[in-house]
Amino acid sequence: MLKTDIGEQEQEITAVIGSTSRSNSGKWFRRLLSWTLIILLIAAASFYFKEHNREKPLQYKSQAAVEGDLTVTVSATGTLEPTNQVDVGSELSGIMESVEVDYNDTVTVGQILAKLETSKLKADVMKSQAALDSARGKVLQIDATLTETRRNLDRIKHARVLTNNKAPSQEVLDEAQASFQRAKADLISARAAVSEASATLESARTDLAKAIIKSPINGVVLTRSVDPGQTMAASLESPVLFTLAEDLTQMELHVDVDEADVSLVKDGQSASFSVDAYPDQTFPATIRQVRYGAQTTDGVVTYETVLSVNNSAMLLRPGMTATADITVKKIDQALLIPNAALRFTPPVALTQGDEKSSKSGGILSRLLPGPPRSRSLSKKVENGTSDEKGQIVWIIGSEGRPEEVNITTGETDGTMTQVLSGAIKPGMKLVVDSDESQPE
Repeated sequence: MLKTDIGEQEQEITAVIGSTSRSNSGKWFRRLLSWTLIILLIAAASFYFKEHNREKPLQYKSQAAVEGDLTVTVSATGTLEPTNQVDVGSELSGIMESVEVDYNDTVTVGQILAKLETSKLKADVMKSQAALDSARGKVLQIDATLTETRRNLDRIKHARVLTNNKAPSQEVLDEAQASFQRAKADLISARAAVSEASATLESARTDLAKAIIKSPINGVVLTRSVDPGQTMAASLESPVLFTLAEDLTQMELHVDVDEADVSLVKDGQSASFSVDAYPDQTFPATIRQVRYGAQTTDGVVTYETVLSVNNSAMLLRPGMTATADITVKKIDQALLIPNAALRFTPPVALTQGDEKSSKSGGILSRLLPGPPRSRSLSKKVENGTSDEKGQIVWIIGSEGRPEEVNITTGETDGTMTQVLSGAIKPGMKLVVDSDESQPE
């Protein structure tokens, strides 16, 4: 009985040991498989990055520095206007009897443009004339009364002298004196009434004259806003009937110069401008006035500048929108480089001189973070400037990599920039762009 129990225990122990051995063998196999997969993935990634880094070398585009003339301009937009534009209106209300001119007609000073119906105005003149005649008759009547009272006063005074102031009495003398003074006052009032009636007549005649609307200048009719039979109502403001331009062979271009550029713009500077009507043609102009009054539109401060324009060919018309380029400075025989060379930024890895290490570091150099880049160098490369050395441009070095050159720049026309100092010579090629980005 005891042997049987011992045999059963041995069988159980053997079964447990066998199952444990099989379990450990399975775990070891799974671990081996996992590491194998990881190694294969690392190898594949390393192969990919290695093949990726075998791309063709980075190619750079260059442009040569040249020696030539530099013209600095300021751009502004504005509107063409006549040198003298006059709005002709009517101070009177009434019906328009006739219109004598039309659009684009040439007119002279004093030429009749239109006429108002004048029957009421003529009646006012006749009424005023009658009032003046009546006032003048009143003056004659009072003047006769004044003469009569003066003579009566003189007789009374003479009688009192003869009677030693006893007759006529003092009361009679005072009444004669008062009558004479009243006659004098009436005469003054009557003469004032004559002046008033005369002014009223003159006003009526003036209104009658204004019924005929005449041109105040020699010029051209730009607009006509009235037709025969139309009723004019002149209230607080005179209605504009015609707009005249004095001389379209000489015009003005009013442009708005930005506050950042206004210090460069001076009277007498030359300019050129173009209009949409003639996109392939430019017109000359000259700065005549830079006004001090500021204009603010949408937060932008500008200053109105007036340019004189010769329009003898009569191609330009009032109201055309023009874009002007004002020449503010000319530099002869300057060393010039393209502005694209100042904007070019090479890959930072190339500027740090670790191109090979960045390509040969393998998967670990890409997966593991490296030391931070130099902030001063990155800032210099990104901004294209150096506080101590001025602007930075790049040339292709002996190894085909960009090499920086420090320069000092001057004026620019937006495309080319003047070089004041630095190791740049005419014909030297500067890097302006690259064909593709360099992987980091």
